Order: sequence, then C-alpha cells, then structure tokens
Amino acid sequence: MRLSPLNQRRWRNFRKNRRAYWSLVIFSVLFVLSLFAEFLANDKPILVSYRGEVRMPIFSFYSERDFGGDFATEATYRYPEVECLIVTGGLEECFDDPEALVEAAAAGAVEIEGFERGWVLWPPIRYSYDTIVDIPGVAPSPPSDTNWLGTDDTKRDVVARVIYGFRLSVLFALIVVTLSSIVGIIAGAVQGFFGGWTDLLFQRFIEIWTGVPSLYVIIILFAILGRSFWLLVFVTVIFGWPALTGVVRAEFLRARNFEYVRAARALGVGNWTIMFRHVLPNAMVATVTMLPFLVTGAIGTLASLDFLGYGLPSSSPSLGELTRQAKQNLQAPWLGFTAFFTFAILLSLLVFIFEGVRDAFDPRKTFK
Repeated sequence: MRLSPLNQRRWRNFRKNRRAYWSLVIFSVLFVLSLFAEFLANDKPILVSYRGEVRMPIFSFYSERDFGGDFATEATYRYPEVECLIVTGGLEECFDDPEALVEAAAAGAVEIEGFERGWVLWPPIRYSYDTIVDIPGVAPSPPSDTNWLGTDDTKRDVVARVIYGFRLSVLFALIVVTLSSIVGIIAGAVQGFFGGWTDLLFQRFIEIWTGVPSLYVIIILFAILGRSFWLLVFVTVIFGWPALTGVVRAEFLRARNFEYVRAARALGVGNWTIMFRHVLPNAMVATVTMLPFLVTGAIGTLASLDFLGYGLPSSSPSLGELTRQAKQNLQAPWLGFTAFFTFAILLSLLVFIFEGVRDAFDPRKTFK
C-alpha cells in the first residue's frame, strides 16, 4: 500500500531522527524475539525425533508412555531417563543408567533395531519462566554457565523470566494504551466539538471518576474475582482513559470554529465525519505527545501492582515481581541489576520512539 505524500514526509522525518529510528529497530527486534519466547526459553524441546517420527512438545502433550515409559503424566524432558527413552527408542535399560546409555547410543555403541536413533532439539535456554532449576545450594543462586543471570528465590531462571516478562509488559501496555486511547479520544472529541452542556456534564463526570481511588478498587475486585491478566487490563482501561481526554478536548475546542469546519458544515457533512476525518488529524500532534507517558505509565502501573502484590498471579513472569524479589534479597544483587537494566532499556527505547513519532507528526519539525 502506497503512503500518501503527507505520511511519506512523516516517515522521512522519523527516519532522519536517528535516535528514534534505531530505538525502533532495537525495540522491534527485542519484541519480536520475545513473541517467540517459547522457542528461546522452555523446559520442553522444540523438536523430538522418536522412532523416526518428529514431534513438537512445545505445542502438543506427550506422556511418558508415548516414549516407552511407565507414567501417563506429561513427560519431563529434562530428566535423563526421558531423554534416554527418546534417543534409544524406549529401551528398558534407560531406568538403570540413563546418562551412560545416552552417551553410548550417541557413540554408536548401542544397537537400536528397526528404527533410527532419536534426537532432541532444545531451545537455547532449557528453562521456562516457571521451571524450578534443580541445582545445589540455597536460593537465589548466583549466575552460572546454565543460569546466565542466576535464579530467583524459588530457583526459577531469571533470564527466562525476563524474556517472558518483557513480552507480558509490552503486550499489556499496548493493549491498555490502545483501548484507553480509543475511549479517551472519542470522549474528548465529543466534549470539545459539541461544547455547551455536553462539555460541562462530561467534565463534572470526569472529575468524579478520576477521584475514585483505583488501587482500592483493584484490591477489592481481585479479592472477589481473583487475579488475572484480562481483569487487570479492564480495570486499568476504565481508570486510564481520561488521560487523553483533556488534550483532545482542548484541540477540538480550538478547531471547531475554524473555516474548514464551517465550510464542511455548510456543505452538509455530518458531525462525526468532520470530527474524525478533518479535525482529529490536526489534533494528532498533541495526542501523540501523550503516548510516551501512557505507554510507560502502563508498564509502570503493572510493575507497581506486581511489586505491591496486587497485580498478576505470583506464578506469572512479571518484572515487578522480580523487582520485589530484589528488594527482599539484598544479598543477591544480580536480581536488582537485572530488574533495573531491563526497565531502563525498555522504557528508554519506548520514550525515544514516541518522541520521534511526535516530531514526525509536527509540521514545524524538520530534520537534515
């Protein structure tokens, strides 16, 4: 699809802002990688070849019996016995000395009749965000060859939790900002365009609504309904939509009596068409200016609630919960450093990107 001349100029301005452009590139790479977190950090293999059949455990359930074992529960692929069953095709000797049998099969010292030797393709990190790492010592354990950033206070791999937590935080922020922006822009447009009693009554409602203590409401709802991702999104949206209303309202109040608006009315153009086809594009600079604050604010809200214990369930891969663990385990500085640098990099990239978007929409800004 070909961009209009106006959008082409905006894209050129954005690309000339090198800090914003490279922040977008870096953030896009990190976010796309996090979308495939199951392929980067997982306690299940990506691919398994068993008796000539290729399987994908990250998408399908396979019990230990499916690999020649005894149990009907899901196979624990990190156990040497399960890996031995896969490699050897289900030999009963795997339960005697699995590690030695795997090495012997790899060296060709074990005969496997009727089919090829199996194999297992693991992700780069062999732990998911909720995997308990079986290593000696007390938790949190320091960084090592297998746990690059150490483990938390329940011996879960920190790198895996950061990858999943990064994805969760960004998706939460994007969903919340998109929904709250839609509601806030519509509300501000109606206030500013129609004015009068509509504006007056809407303003009084917003003043009452913003005075409601959102934290108390979240605590009450979570106590009744339980903690969940979508409930937190819903509560954040219903309390976050007024953030854009004031800016959009001011732009519509300023522009509703401009000549092009009067001309459109004289030609019989409908109010909603004038509002969103003619007035709103001119109000986008002020609207986009608020987006960095909304996105970073949504991520900060999620992290703050998780830090206080009123956010997502404790089993969720939350960056705020990692920050709380850092506060509770000062003897494990790797937790604090990881949380700090993750938030610093994420929020800095987002702020630089939206600053570039804001400047690209501003007709007064030009880049050489």
